[in-house]
Amino acid sequence: MTELILVRHGETEWNVAEVFRGQADIDLSETGRKQAGLLATYLSTAAIEAIYSSPLKRARQTAEAIAKPHKLEVSVESDLIDLNFGKWQGLSHEEVKEKYGDLYATWLIHPEQVRMPGGETLDDVRKRVTRFRDKVIEKHRGTIVIVGHRVVNKVMLCALLGLDNLHFWKIRQDTCGISVLNYQNERFILTRHNDTSFLKPTAGAPLKDF
Repeated sequence: MTELILVRHGETEWNVAEVFRGQADIDLSETGRKQAGLLATYLSTAAIEAIYSSPLKRARQTAEAIAKPHKLEVSVESDLIDLNFGKWQGLSHEEVKEKYGDLYATWLIHPEQVRMPGGETLDDVRKRVTRFRDKVIEKHRGTIVIVGHRVVNKVMLCALLGLDNLHFWKIRQDTCGISVLNYQNERFILTRHNDTSFLKPTAGAPLKDF
């Protein structure tokens, strides 16, 4: 049996400010670094075989914190990079609503129909994460950690559970939240989702799903 621990990176200043991050390479905030440290402690006794990460710093910094107690190297995977938000990248939530009102409204109702202006679709992300899924299932039989991003992880969960991208907004994963899936009998079984219980020392008002 293969166990996947799917992790969203720790908090960044852009999460708090509700700025679309996409493939902008930004660091964890002070809170995000604390979250990553708490998660690393929480997973320190797990028998982790391998750790994979998006190439972006916020994910790599989270993955490196998890890897340290296990003395593992982080494998950087380009297929785990965040959605290319194109012209939305670097804009605030309010700026996008003002400049791209109709498209933004569609994003909130039918995200599977949206191509970001100058960027990707959820289907583009799904192709990437499906390719990655096939590789790790072929290679591993133990517990692996995958550190990615909000959009990527939501799409991956949909793909692993046989849901189409229309269900994107029905899934939430908070910063440094973990979801656990077991792969057995050629199917994925979700055994835990969006667990943030270990983050209580940094807990404040929960951020929006952004």
